[in-house]
Amino acid sequence: MIDGKKTGLKPRLSLTDATLLVIGSVIGSGIFLTSGIIAKSIPSPEWILFVWFLGAVLSLFGGLTFAELGAMIPEAGGQYVYLREAYGPLAGFIYGWTAFLITQTGGIAALAVGFSEYLSYFIPEFGLDKYLFNPGIISISAGQIVALSSIIILTVINYFGIRSGSMVQNIFTILKLLAIGVLLLAGLYIAVAVSPSFAGDEVVREMPKGLALPAAIGIALIAILWTFDGWYSVNTVASEIKNVSKNLPLSLILGISAIGIIYLLINLFYVSTLPMQEMAGVVRIGEKATTYNFGQTAGTLMSGLILLSILGCLSATIIFGPRIYYAMANDGLFFRKFATVHPKYHSPSVAIIWQGVIAALLCLTGTYEELFTYVTFAVLLFFLGTVTAVFVLRKKRPDAKRPYRVWAYPWVPAAFGLIIFWIMINTIVERPVETIIGLILITAGLPVYFYWRGKK
Repeated sequence: MIDGKKTGLKPRLSLTDATLLVIGSVIGSGIFLTSGIIAKSIPSPEWILFVWFLGAVLSLFGGLTFAELGAMIPEAGGQYVYLREAYGPLAGFIYGWTAFLITQTGGIAALAVGFSEYLSYFIPEFGLDKYLFNPGIISISAGQIVALSSIIILTVINYFGIRSGSMVQNIFTILKLLAIGVLLLAGLYIAVAVSPSFAGDEVVREMPKGLALPAAIGIALIAILWTFDGWYSVNTVASEIKNVSKNLPLSLILGISAIGIIYLLINLFYVSTLPMQEMAGVVRIGEKATTYNFGQTAGTLMSGLILLSILGCLSATIIFGPRIYYAMANDGLFFRKFATVHPKYHSPSVAIIWQGVIAALLCLTGTYEELFTYVTFAVLLFFLGTVTAVFVLRKKRPDAKRPYRVWAYPWVPAAFGLIIFWIMINTIVERPVETIIGLILITAGLPVYFYWRGKK
Protein backbone atom coordinates (compact mmCIF):
# COMPACT_ATOMS: atom_id res chain seq x y z
CA MET A 1 0.00 0.00 0.00
CA ILE A 2 1.26 3.46 -0.82
CA ASP A 3 2.08 5.57 2.20
CA GLY A 4 0.37 8.95 2.01
CA LYS A 5 3.15 10.57 4.04
CA LYS A 6 5.71 9.46 1.47
CA THR A 7 3.72 10.36 -1.61
CA GLY A 8 2.45 13.70 -0.40
CA LEU A 9 -1.21 13.07 -1.20
CA LYS A 10 -3.03 13.98 1.99
CA PRO A 11 -6.57 13.11 3.18
CA ARG A 12 -8.44 16.40 2.86
CA LEU A 13 -11.85 15.36 1.56
CA SER A 14 -14.76 15.03 3.98
CA LEU A 15 -17.76 12.74 3.58
CA THR A 16 -19.68 15.67 2.09
CA ASP A 17 -16.90 16.37 -0.42
CA ALA A 18 -16.74 12.71 -1.45
CA THR A 19 -20.53 12.40 -1.79
CA LEU A 20 -20.77 15.55 -3.89
CA LEU A 21 -17.95 14.22 -6.08
CA VAL A 22 -20.00 11.06 -6.73
CA ILE A 23 -23.09 13.12 -7.60
CA GLY A 24 -21.17 15.67 -9.67
CA SER A 25 -19.36 12.97 -11.65
CA VAL A 26 -22.63 11.33 -12.69
CA ILE A 27 -25.21 14.06 -13.30
CA GLY A 28 -24.22 15.66 -16.58
CA SER A 29 -26.48 15.94 -19.60
CA GLY A 30 -27.63 12.30 -19.86
CA ILE A 31 -30.75 12.55 -17.70
CA PHE A 32 -31.96 15.45 -19.83
CA LEU A 33 -31.41 13.58 -23.11
CA THR A 34 -32.12 9.84 -22.77
CA SER A 35 -35.70 9.44 -21.54
CA GLY A 36 -37.25 10.46 -24.85
CA ILE A 37 -35.19 7.84 -26.67
CA ILE A 38 -36.24 5.21 -24.10
CA ALA A 39 -39.89 6.23 -24.56
CA LYS A 40 -39.61 5.34 -28.24
CA SER A 41 -38.82 1.68 -27.49
CA ILE A 42 -40.86 1.45 -24.25
CA PRO A 43 -43.89 3.77 -24.70
CA SER A 44 -45.26 3.34 -21.18
CA PRO A 45 -44.86 5.66 -18.16
CA GLU A 46 -44.90 2.71 -15.77
CA TRP A 47 -42.22 0.80 -17.67
CA ILE A 48 -40.06 3.91 -18.11
CA LEU A 49 -40.07 4.48 -14.34
CA PHE A 50 -39.39 0.79 -13.76
CA VAL A 51 -36.28 0.62 -15.97
CA TRP A 52 -34.89 3.77 -14.34
CA PHE A 53 -35.48 2.20 -10.93
CA LEU A 54 -33.75 -0.97 -12.12
CA GLY A 55 -30.81 1.08 -13.39
CA ALA A 56 -30.53 2.80 -10.01
CA VAL A 57 -30.54 -0.53 -8.15
CA LEU A 58 -27.89 -2.03 -10.43
CA SER A 59 -25.69 1.07 -10.07
CA LEU A 60 -26.02 0.80 -6.29
CA PHE A 61 -24.96 -2.86 -6.53
CA GLY A 62 -21.87 -1.70 -8.42
CA GLY A 63 -21.19 0.98 -5.82
CA LEU A 64 -21.46 -1.51 -2.96
CA THR A 65 -18.98 -3.77 -4.75
CA PHE A 66 -16.49 -0.95 -5.36
CA ALA A 67 -16.94 0.14 -1.73
CA GLU A 68 -15.40 -3.10 -0.46
CA LEU A 69 -12.42 -2.71 -2.78
CA GLY A 70 -11.93 0.96 -1.91
CA ALA A 71 -12.08 0.40 1.85
CA MET A 72 -9.74 -2.60 1.59
CA ILE A 73 -7.19 -0.85 -0.68
CA PRO A 74 -7.53 2.90 0.03
CA GLU A 75 -4.97 4.00 -2.55
CA ALA A 76 -5.04 6.59 -5.32
CA GLY A 77 -5.90 5.05 -8.68
CA GLY A 78 -9.21 3.26 -8.16
CA GLN A 79 -9.78 0.58 -10.80
CA TYR A 80 -6.11 0.56 -11.77
CA VAL A 81 -5.16 -0.52 -8.26
CA TYR A 82 -7.90 -3.17 -7.96
CA LEU A 83 -7.02 -4.74 -11.32
CA ARG A 84 -3.33 -4.68 -10.42
CA GLU A 85 -3.91 -6.38 -7.08
CA ALA A 86 -6.30 -9.00 -8.44
CA TYR A 87 -4.69 -9.91 -11.77
CA GLY A 88 -1.21 -8.41 -11.77
CA PRO A 89 0.45 -5.23 -13.08
CA LEU A 90 -0.30 -5.89 -16.76
CA ALA A 91 -4.08 -5.72 -16.22
CA GLY A 92 -3.72 -2.49 -14.26
CA PHE A 93 -1.42 -0.96 -16.87
CA ILE A 94 -3.74 -1.72 -19.79
CA TYR A 95 -6.57 -0.01 -17.92
CA GLY A 96 -4.43 3.07 -17.16
CA TRP A 97 -3.03 3.18 -20.70
CA THR A 98 -6.55 3.22 -22.15
CA ALA A 99 -7.71 5.83 -19.63
CA PHE A 100 -4.85 8.21 -20.39
CA LEU A 101 -4.96 8.01 -24.17
CA ILE A 102 -8.68 7.61 -24.83
CA THR A 103 -11.39 7.05 -22.23
CA GLN A 104 -10.54 9.55 -19.50
CA THR A 105 -9.07 12.28 -21.69
CA GLY A 106 -11.65 11.61 -24.41
CA GLY A 107 -14.45 11.90 -21.85
CA ILE A 108 -13.07 15.28 -20.77
CA ALA A 109 -12.93 16.42 -24.40
CA ALA A 110 -16.50 15.24 -25.05
CA LEU A 111 -17.84 17.08 -22.00
CA ALA A 112 -15.95 20.23 -22.94
CA VAL A 113 -17.36 20.18 -26.47
CA GLY A 114 -20.84 19.49 -25.06
CA PHE A 115 -20.41 22.53 -22.82
CA SER A 116 -19.52 24.71 -25.80
CA GLU A 117 -22.52 23.38 -27.76
CA TYR A 118 -24.96 24.41 -25.03
CA LEU A 119 -23.16 27.72 -24.49
CA SER A 120 -23.74 28.55 -28.17
CA TYR A 121 -27.47 28.33 -27.40
CA PHE A 122 -26.98 31.58 -25.48
CA ILE A 123 -24.05 32.99 -27.47
CA PRO A 124 -24.31 31.82 -31.11
CA GLU A 125 -20.88 33.29 -31.91
CA PHE A 126 -19.35 30.51 -29.79
CA GLY A 127 -20.79 27.72 -31.95
CA LEU A 128 -18.79 24.77 -33.23
CA ASP A 129 -19.67 25.86 -36.76
CA LYS A 130 -18.14 29.33 -36.30
CA TYR A 131 -14.74 28.64 -37.83
CA LEU A 132 -11.74 30.80 -36.99
CA PHE A 133 -9.32 28.72 -39.01
CA ASN A 134 -10.50 26.38 -41.76
CA PRO A 135 -7.95 25.65 -44.48
CA GLY A 136 -9.54 22.28 -45.22
CA ILE A 137 -7.35 19.76 -43.40
CA ILE A 138 -7.50 21.02 -39.83
CA SER A 139 -10.19 23.44 -38.72
CA ILE A 140 -10.56 25.36 -35.47
CA SER A 141 -13.88 26.86 -34.43
CA ALA A 142 -14.92 29.29 -31.73
CA GLY A 143 -16.71 26.41 -30.01
CA GLN A 144 -13.47 24.40 -29.86
CA ILE A 145 -11.70 27.40 -28.30
CA VAL A 146 -14.45 27.58 -25.65
CA ALA A 147 -14.07 23.86 -24.96
CA LEU A 148 -10.29 24.22 -24.77
CA SER A 149 -10.61 27.18 -22.39
CA SER A 150 -12.91 25.25 -20.04
CA ILE A 151 -10.38 22.42 -19.86
CA ILE A 152 -7.51 24.83 -19.16
CA ILE A 153 -9.36 26.76 -16.43
CA LEU A 154 -10.52 23.66 -14.56
CA THR A 155 -7.11 22.01 -14.96
CA VAL A 156 -5.43 25.06 -13.40
CA ILE A 157 -7.92 25.01 -10.50
CA ASN A 158 -7.16 21.33 -9.83
CA TYR A 159 -3.42 21.99 -10.08
CA PHE A 160 -3.76 24.05 -6.90
CA GLY A 161 -4.83 20.99 -4.91
CA ILE A 162 -7.71 18.68 -4.13
CA ARG A 163 -9.32 21.22 -1.81
CA SER A 164 -9.34 23.84 -4.55
CA GLY A 165 -10.79 21.45 -7.12
CA SER A 166 -13.25 20.01 -4.62
CA MET A 167 -14.49 23.43 -3.57
CA VAL A 168 -15.28 24.43 -7.16
CA GLN A 169 -16.82 20.99 -7.76
CA ASN A 170 -19.01 21.34 -4.65
CA ILE A 171 -20.26 24.74 -5.79
CA PHE A 172 -21.22 23.40 -9.23
CA THR A 173 -22.95 20.35 -7.73
CA ILE A 174 -24.89 22.30 -5.08
CA LEU A 175 -26.08 24.86 -7.66
CA LYS A 176 -27.05 22.03 -9.98
CA LEU A 177 -29.03 20.25 -7.27
CA LEU A 178 -30.80 23.46 -6.25
CA ALA A 179 -31.81 24.16 -9.85
CA ILE A 180 -33.04 20.58 -10.32
CA GLY A 181 -34.96 20.84 -7.04
CA VAL A 182 -36.78 23.99 -8.15
CA LEU A 183 -37.63 22.37 -11.50
CA LEU A 184 -38.97 19.23 -9.83
CA LEU A 185 -41.08 21.07 -7.26
CA ALA A 186 -42.67 23.25 -9.92
CA GLY A 187 -43.10 20.43 -12.42
CA LEU A 188 -44.57 17.90 -10.02
CA TYR A 189 -46.90 20.52 -8.55
CA ILE A 190 -48.29 21.15 -12.04
CA ALA A 191 -48.53 17.40 -12.67
CA VAL A 192 -50.58 16.84 -9.53
CA ALA A 193 -52.75 19.93 -10.09
CA VAL A 194 -53.49 19.21 -13.74
CA SER A 195 -53.73 15.43 -13.78
CA PRO A 196 -53.90 12.83 -11.00
CA SER A 197 -52.36 10.23 -13.31
CA PHE A 198 -49.80 9.99 -16.07
CA ALA A 199 -50.20 12.44 -18.94
CA GLY A 200 -50.07 9.67 -21.52
CA ASP A 201 -52.74 7.40 -20.03
CA GLU A 202 -55.34 8.43 -22.56
CA VAL A 203 -53.04 7.56 -25.44
CA VAL A 204 -53.17 4.09 -26.93
CA ARG A 205 -49.64 2.73 -26.61
CA GLU A 206 -48.24 -0.39 -28.24
CA MET A 207 -45.73 -2.04 -25.94
CA PRO A 208 -43.29 -4.64 -27.31
CA LYS A 209 -44.63 -8.16 -26.88
CA GLY A 210 -43.00 -11.54 -26.24
CA LEU A 211 -39.21 -11.61 -26.50
CA ALA A 212 -39.23 -8.07 -27.89
CA LEU A 213 -40.03 -6.70 -24.42
CA PRO A 214 -36.85 -7.89 -22.62
CA ALA A 215 -34.84 -6.80 -25.67
CA ALA A 216 -36.36 -3.30 -25.46
CA ILE A 217 -35.71 -3.20 -21.70
CA GLY A 218 -32.11 -4.24 -22.35
CA ILE A 219 -31.56 -1.44 -24.84
CA ALA A 220 -33.08 1.06 -22.41
CA LEU A 221 -31.00 -0.27 -19.54
CA ILE A 222 -27.75 0.22 -21.45
CA ALA A 223 -28.58 3.91 -21.93
CA ILE A 224 -29.58 4.26 -18.29
CA LEU A 225 -26.43 2.61 -16.93
CA TRP A 226 -24.31 4.99 -19.02
CA THR A 227 -26.32 7.88 -17.59
CA PHE A 228 -25.31 6.62 -14.13
CA ASP A 229 -21.68 6.26 -15.23
CA GLY A 230 -19.02 8.03 -13.16
CA TRP A 231 -19.92 7.13 -9.56
CA TYR A 232 -16.63 5.22 -9.20
CA SER A 233 -14.72 8.53 -9.38
CA VAL A 234 -14.52 8.65 -5.58
CA ASN A 235 -12.51 5.40 -5.51
CA THR A 236 -9.78 7.08 -7.54
CA VAL A 237 -9.16 9.70 -4.83
CA ALA A 238 -9.41 7.21 -1.93
CA SER A 239 -6.04 8.21 -0.45
CA GLU A 240 -7.29 11.81 -0.12
CA ILE A 241 -10.51 11.00 1.80
CA LYS A 242 -10.60 11.45 5.56
CA ASN A 243 -11.51 8.30 7.50
CA VAL A 244 -11.60 6.50 4.15
CA SER A 245 -12.69 3.08 5.42
CA LYS A 246 -15.96 4.62 6.61
CA ASN A 247 -16.47 7.62 4.35
CA LEU A 248 -15.74 6.00 0.99
CA PRO A 249 -18.48 3.33 1.26
CA LEU A 250 -20.87 5.90 2.74
CA SER A 251 -20.21 8.39 -0.06
CA LEU A 252 -20.96 5.73 -2.68
CA ILE A 253 -24.16 4.60 -0.96
CA LEU A 254 -25.40 8.16 -0.30
CA GLY A 255 -24.32 9.52 -3.68
CA ILE A 256 -25.77 6.76 -5.86
CA SER A 257 -28.99 6.66 -3.80
CA ALA A 258 -29.42 10.42 -4.17
CA ILE A 259 -28.81 10.21 -7.93
CA GLY A 260 -31.33 7.39 -8.25
CA ILE A 261 -34.02 9.39 -6.43
CA ILE A 262 -33.29 12.50 -8.52
CA TYR A 263 -33.44 10.53 -11.77
CA LEU A 264 -36.73 8.87 -10.80
CA LEU A 265 -38.29 12.23 -9.86
CA ILE A 266 -37.13 13.86 -13.09
CA ASN A 267 -38.65 11.01 -15.09
CA LEU A 268 -41.83 11.26 -13.05
CA PHE A 269 -41.96 14.90 -14.13
CA TYR A 270 -41.49 13.88 -17.77
CA VAL A 271 -44.15 11.15 -17.86
CA SER A 272 -46.62 13.11 -15.71
CA THR A 273 -46.62 16.21 -17.87
CA LEU A 274 -45.86 14.98 -21.41
CA PRO A 275 -48.04 12.58 -23.44
CA MET A 276 -46.14 9.59 -24.76
CA GLN A 277 -46.41 10.79 -28.35
CA GLU A 278 -44.72 14.03 -27.28
CA MET A 279 -41.89 12.13 -25.56
CA ALA A 280 -41.08 9.29 -27.95
CA GLY A 281 -37.85 9.84 -29.88
CA VAL A 282 -37.19 13.33 -28.48
CA VAL A 283 -33.50 13.77 -27.66
CA ARG A 284 -33.59 17.07 -25.73
CA ILE A 285 -36.44 15.83 -23.58
CA GLY A 286 -35.58 17.98 -20.54
CA GLU A 287 -35.80 21.15 -22.56
CA LYS A 288 -39.01 20.05 -24.28
CA ALA A 289 -40.77 19.05 -21.04
CA THR A 290 -39.88 22.36 -19.40
CA THR A 291 -40.97 24.40 -22.41
CA TYR A 292 -44.19 22.36 -22.72
CA ASN A 293 -45.16 23.11 -19.12
CA PHE A 294 -43.66 26.53 -18.41
CA GLY A 295 -43.03 28.22 -21.75
CA GLN A 296 -40.03 29.18 -23.84
CA THR A 297 -38.30 31.20 -21.11
CA ALA A 298 -38.27 28.18 -18.81
CA GLY A 299 -36.94 26.06 -21.69
CA THR A 300 -34.07 28.49 -22.02
CA LEU A 301 -33.41 28.22 -18.29
CA MET A 302 -33.35 24.45 -18.66
CA SER A 303 -30.57 24.83 -21.24
CA GLY A 304 -28.74 26.90 -18.64
CA LEU A 305 -29.19 24.12 -16.08
CA ILE A 306 -27.79 21.56 -18.54
CA LEU A 307 -24.87 23.91 -19.22
CA LEU A 308 -24.12 24.11 -15.50
CA SER A 309 -24.57 20.36 -15.14
CA ILE A 310 -22.09 19.57 -17.90
CA LEU A 311 -19.53 21.99 -16.47
CA GLY A 312 -19.84 20.37 -13.04
CA CYS A 313 -19.40 16.91 -14.53
CA LEU A 314 -16.35 18.14 -16.46
CA SER A 315 -14.86 19.51 -13.24
CA ALA A 316 -15.34 16.17 -11.45
CA THR A 317 -13.83 14.19 -14.34
CA ILE A 318 -10.71 16.36 -14.35
CA ILE A 319 -10.30 15.76 -10.61
CA PHE A 320 -10.08 11.97 -10.54
CA GLY A 321 -8.22 11.07 -13.77
CA PRO A 322 -4.69 12.18 -12.78
CA ARG A 323 -4.72 9.87 -9.74
CA ILE A 324 -4.73 6.89 -12.12
CA TYR A 325 -1.57 7.98 -13.97
CA TYR A 326 0.02 9.01 -10.68
CA ALA A 327 -0.49 5.49 -9.28
CA MET A 328 0.97 3.93 -12.44
CA ALA A 329 4.05 6.13 -12.23
CA ASN A 330 4.50 5.19 -8.57
CA ASP A 331 4.58 1.56 -9.66
CA GLY A 332 7.26 2.32 -12.28
CA LEU A 333 4.83 1.69 -15.15
CA PHE A 334 4.64 5.22 -16.50
CA PHE A 335 6.75 8.35 -16.83
CA ARG A 336 8.43 8.91 -13.47
CA LYS A 337 7.48 12.60 -13.52
CA PHE A 338 3.80 11.64 -13.32
CA ALA A 339 4.40 10.55 -9.73
CA THR A 340 5.40 14.10 -8.82
CA VAL A 341 3.34 15.67 -6.03
CA HIS A 342 3.41 19.44 -5.73
CA PRO A 343 5.23 20.28 -2.45
CA LYS A 344 2.80 23.07 -1.58
CA TYR A 345 -0.56 22.05 -3.10
CA HIS A 346 -0.17 18.27 -2.60
CA SER A 347 -1.63 17.52 -6.02
CA PRO A 348 -0.28 15.17 -8.73
CA SER A 349 0.65 18.30 -10.67
CA VAL A 350 2.47 16.76 -13.66
CA ALA A 351 -0.27 14.17 -14.22
CA ILE A 352 -2.91 16.94 -14.09
CA ILE A 353 -1.07 19.05 -16.66
CA TRP A 354 -0.53 16.21 -19.14
CA GLN A 355 -4.11 15.02 -18.83
CA GLY A 356 -5.16 18.54 -19.81
CA VAL A 357 -2.77 18.53 -22.78
CA ILE A 358 -4.05 15.22 -24.20
CA ALA A 359 -7.70 16.19 -23.61
CA ALA A 360 -7.10 19.52 -25.35
CA LEU A 361 -5.55 17.81 -28.37
CA LEU A 362 -8.49 15.41 -28.65
CA CYS A 363 -10.82 18.37 -28.27
CA LEU A 364 -9.17 20.21 -31.17
CA THR A 365 -8.89 17.20 -33.46
CA GLY A 366 -12.42 15.98 -32.80
CA THR A 367 -11.35 12.33 -33.03
CA TYR A 368 -12.25 11.42 -29.45
CA GLU A 369 -15.83 10.34 -30.30
CA GLU A 370 -14.63 7.76 -32.81
CA LEU A 371 -11.90 6.51 -30.48
CA PHE A 372 -14.29 6.21 -27.55
CA THR A 373 -16.68 4.16 -29.70
CA TYR A 374 -13.85 1.75 -30.45
CA VAL A 375 -13.00 1.13 -26.78
CA THR A 376 -16.55 0.70 -25.46
CA PHE A 377 -16.00 -3.04 -25.20
CA ALA A 378 -12.73 -2.54 -23.33
CA VAL A 379 -14.38 -0.17 -20.85
CA LEU A 380 -16.96 -2.86 -20.10
CA LEU A 381 -14.21 -5.47 -19.83
CA PHE A 382 -12.39 -3.37 -17.22
CA PHE A 383 -15.64 -2.92 -15.33
CA LEU A 384 -16.28 -6.66 -15.31
CA GLY A 385 -12.69 -7.29 -14.22
CA THR A 386 -13.06 -4.87 -11.32
CA VAL A 387 -16.31 -6.44 -10.13
CA THR A 388 -14.86 -9.95 -10.28
CA ALA A 389 -11.79 -8.64 -8.40
CA VAL A 390 -13.93 -8.83 -5.25
CA PHE A 391 -14.21 -12.61 -5.69
CA VAL A 392 -10.55 -12.99 -6.65
CA LEU A 393 -9.24 -11.00 -3.68
CA ARG A 394 -11.54 -12.77 -1.23
CA LYS A 395 -9.86 -15.99 -2.34
CA LYS A 396 -6.30 -14.63 -2.64
CA ARG A 397 -6.40 -12.62 0.57
CA PRO A 398 -8.99 -14.16 2.87
CA ASP A 399 -7.38 -12.63 5.97
CA ALA A 400 -6.98 -9.11 4.59
CA LYS A 401 -8.57 -6.30 6.59
CA ARG A 402 -11.93 -5.39 5.06
CA PRO A 403 -13.47 -2.45 6.95
CA TYR A 404 -16.51 -2.77 4.68
CA ARG A 405 -17.82 -5.98 3.15
CA VAL A 406 -20.26 -5.82 0.25
CA TRP A 407 -23.81 -6.44 1.39
CA ALA A 408 -25.41 -9.78 0.39
CA TYR A 409 -22.17 -11.20 -0.99
CA PRO A 410 -21.90 -12.95 -3.45
CA TRP A 411 -25.31 -12.09 -4.94
CA VAL A 412 -24.89 -8.31 -5.23
CA PRO A 413 -21.55 -8.29 -7.11
CA ALA A 414 -22.65 -11.34 -9.13
CA ALA A 415 -25.85 -9.61 -10.28
CA PHE A 416 -23.95 -6.49 -11.32
CA GLY A 417 -21.25 -8.53 -13.04
CA LEU A 418 -23.78 -10.56 -15.01
CA ILE A 419 -25.47 -7.40 -16.30
CA ILE A 420 -22.10 -6.00 -17.41
CA PHE A 421 -21.28 -9.32 -19.10
CA TRP A 422 -24.63 -9.28 -20.90
CA ILE A 423 -23.98 -5.73 -22.17
CA MET A 424 -20.52 -6.84 -23.36
CA ILE A 425 -22.02 -9.69 -25.37
CA ASN A 426 -24.56 -7.30 -26.86
CA THR A 427 -21.73 -4.91 -27.80
CA ILE A 428 -19.86 -7.73 -29.59
CA VAL A 429 -22.99 -8.67 -31.54
CA GLU A 430 -24.06 -5.13 -32.39
CA ARG A 431 -20.60 -3.60 -32.96
CA PRO A 432 -18.18 -6.36 -34.02
CA VAL A 433 -15.91 -4.07 -36.09
CA GLU A 434 -15.61 -1.46 -33.33
CA THR A 435 -14.91 -4.22 -30.79
CA ILE A 436 -12.05 -5.64 -32.88
CA ILE A 437 -10.53 -2.20 -33.50
CA GLY A 438 -10.88 -1.42 -29.79
CA LEU A 439 -9.04 -4.58 -28.79
CA ILE A 440 -6.26 -3.69 -31.27
CA LEU A 441 -5.94 -0.25 -29.66
CA ILE A 442 -5.77 -1.84 -26.20
CA THR A 443 -3.19 -4.47 -27.14
CA ALA A 444 -1.06 -1.70 -28.69
CA GLY A 445 -0.18 -0.90 -25.09
CA LEU A 446 1.59 -4.25 -24.60
CA PRO A 447 4.97 -3.14 -26.04
CA VAL A 448 4.77 -0.02 -23.89
CA TYR A 449 4.11 -2.13 -20.80
CA PHE A 450 7.08 -4.41 -21.40
CA TYR A 451 9.24 -1.35 -22.04
CA TRP A 452 8.33 0.11 -18.65
CA ARG A 453 8.73 -3.28 -16.95
CA GLY A 454 12.18 -3.52 -18.52
CA LYS A 455 13.15 -0.09 -17.20
CA LYS A 456 11.88 -0.99 -13.72
